[in-house]
Parts: sequence; C-alpha cells; structure tokens
Amino acid sequence: MKTTIAKLALLSLLAAPAATAQTMAVGVNAGTPGLGAQISAKINDRLVLRGAVDGMSLSRDEDYSDISYKGDAKLFTGGVFADLHPTGGALFVSGGAYAGQRKIKLQAQPTTSVDIGAQTYTPAQVGRLDGEAKLSGLQPFVGVGFDNTFTGDRAWGMRAMLGVSFSQEPKLKLNASGGTLSTDPTFLANLRQEEAQARDDAKDFKYFPIVQVGLTRRF
Repeated sequence: MKTTIAKLALLSLLAAPAATAQTMAVGVNAGTPGLGAQISAKINDRLVLRGAVDGMSLSRDEDYSDISYKGDAKLFTGGVFADLHPTGGALFVSGGAYAGQRKIKLQAQPTTSVDIGAQTYTPAQVGRLDGEAKLSGLQPFVGVGFDNTFTGDRAWGMRAMLGVSFSQEPKLKLNASGGTLSTDPTFLANLRQEEAQARDDAKDFKYFPIVQVGLTRRF
C-alpha cells in the first residue's frame, strides 16, 4: 500500500508540470505595432490573459497643410489584454490597452515658397520647421483574431489579429529656426495657425490600426 501511495504521489508531482504546461505560452509577433514578444496564460477554455511588448522605428514622409515633412516614427509599447474565445476554439475577441509611446518627429526645410497661416513665405524667411506629433500614452484596444495556441495537442501555434487602438487627438507642436523671420511675432502667430491646421490634418491618427501575426509555443 505504501509503495502504491508513493507511486501515486510521484505521478502527481510529474503530472503537475504537465498540467501547467497546458496553460502558459510565449510568442513572437510582427505587425503595425512593430516587432514584439508576448506571454499568455490560459484561465479556462474561453479566457486567455496576455501581456505583450512591441516596438519599431521607421521613417516616413507626411504632408501637413501642403508642407512636406520628413518624419521619423518611434513606436514602443507594452500592453495587457483579455482574449475571449466564445466557443472555446481558436477564434477570439480581444480587449485591453497599450501603454508607451507612439510619436513622429517632423522636419521640413522648404525649397519653394509656402503658405503658413494667412501669408506666403520664402524658404529664406521660413528656415527649418521642426515638430513632433504624439499619441496618448495610454490607448484602449479592441480586436478580433485567430489563435490556436491552446487548442489541440500541438506545442506550437499561430495567431493573427486585427483591431484598433484609440488615442486622444494627437498632440503636435511646430518650431521654426534658421530663417530671417524665425523670431518675428507675426510669423510666429501664423506658425501657430499652421500648427493648429496640421493638428487637424493629423487627427485621424488617433485611430491606430493593429494588424499582427505571430507564432506561439506552449510550455
């Protein structure tokens, strides 16, 4: 009897890690938030909690109020999410939030005359324009996707997700330097009008699209 109990106890100890192995996973992702990694915990057949970090840097050009800016985007966020699998299968709906930075540094040096505010200025008068467009530090998220990490007996899984995160309207600030009118009060007043117009042009960025694919591994 003692031998049987000892064997059962040993089997229970061996089975505990095996059970745990069915409820945790790590993964790597690529998509609009950047390259990232995540860890997931299966709470039950319908609920998975997930934490993730993502980031990337890239350059892109943006036009605000007919002025072409060179933009350097920096994205680095962490997030916590709850993925609900309504039928217990791979399809899920997700909700949560991202926290971190999503911003674009802007730079423009006009080579032809441009309209700023209510007036037209030459390149020599304008000099260089520098600015920054920044989304909220905390952005709620909703999405849908496919994730078979915890379905079936396979150790490896795949996931794909489509959604959107929500920011307040982007904050945007413009400064001028190196021009003959860089410190002129009238020019600066017109620059503030330009800033307001650029902010209005950028308001659609408050809806940040999330498209992501990845691989996962249970452990």
